[in-house]
Amino acid sequence: MASSSPSQTPSGATTTTASSAPSPATHLETAGSGPGYVPRYVDIGVNLTDKMYRGVYHGKKHHEADLPDVVHRALGAGCTKLMVTGSDLHESREAVKLAEKYPGIIYATVGVHPCCAHQFDTHPGGPDAYMAELEQLALSAKEKGLVTAFGEIGLDYDRLMLCPKDPQLKYFRLQLDLSRRLNLPLFLHSRAASKDFFDLLAPCLPHLPGGLVHSFTGTLDEMKELLAAGLYIGINGCSLKTDENLDVVKEIPLDRLMLETDGPWCEIRPSHASAKLLTKLMKDASAATTLGGPVPELPKVKKKEKWEKGARI
Repeated sequence: MASSSPSQTPSGATTTTASSAPSPATHLETAGSGPGYVPRYVDIGVNLTDKMYRGVYHGKKHHEADLPDVVHRALGAGCTKLMVTGSDLHESREAVKLAEKYPGIIYATVGVHPCCAHQFDTHPGGPDAYMAELEQLALSAKEKGLVTAFGEIGLDYDRLMLCPKDPQLKYFRLQLDLSRRLNLPLFLHSRAASKDFFDLLAPCLPHLPGGLVHSFTGTLDEMKELLAAGLYIGINGCSLKTDENLDVVKEIPLDRLMLETDGPWCEIRPSHASAKLLTKLMKDASAATTLGGPVPELPKVKKKEKWEKGARI
């Protein structure tokens, strides 16, 4: 599996192995079955259109596609729904195709990530044509019940080498304008841009059915500002790197907190404060059990060069 890592266990994405990939219907009947209580999760942000799930890393093929196994493991661990993130027009189309392939399990977002905002200007038909295709895709997928949110849209000033600030600002504004016509919740991205992000977003929120700021890594004050605006907060491994991050996450109300893997990215790494906290908790026998029994074993880990079916990378 291309993205599996311990960071994905909160959403249930990597906690059981699979020797084959049964039909989606079988998954729904068996996921989380057995004695005792098995949690059910929704992974609200996972990049299943990434080439790593087809075994391709940095342009080189290392193993066969294992996306069905990834979905199987997620369902077997109780992660009953997956929201696949669209980062540009192409990936949004691929996300919708996955939602069609796994009805009732996978849902898509449609939108253009701030680091991809330059694609509006490089599109052969120009930015207006790109925006029109994006709108058509979102409306069609919405009508079919395949899309749950418009995004991933926002601002990212940490990675201006991928897309400069001006195109990010321009196309965040225009996508916010489009969101009013779509009437979909927003799936939002903000990195090192909190003031510009909120200044553009806030006037639009009264006209929209809510939204979520995913992969949150901001300050306590920034989090409170988002909550006051009625938004939800999504966290993954990147949200849990430092002790300061952990202190902020502890303050998120449970009814406004959402979990995501952001796979194949944003895993919990051994150097993260969250990894140390989890290690400490797992040493406590009471923390190492669910209401129905012990925490399930993680599947074995293999390097991508030595991949085998059912293993994590």
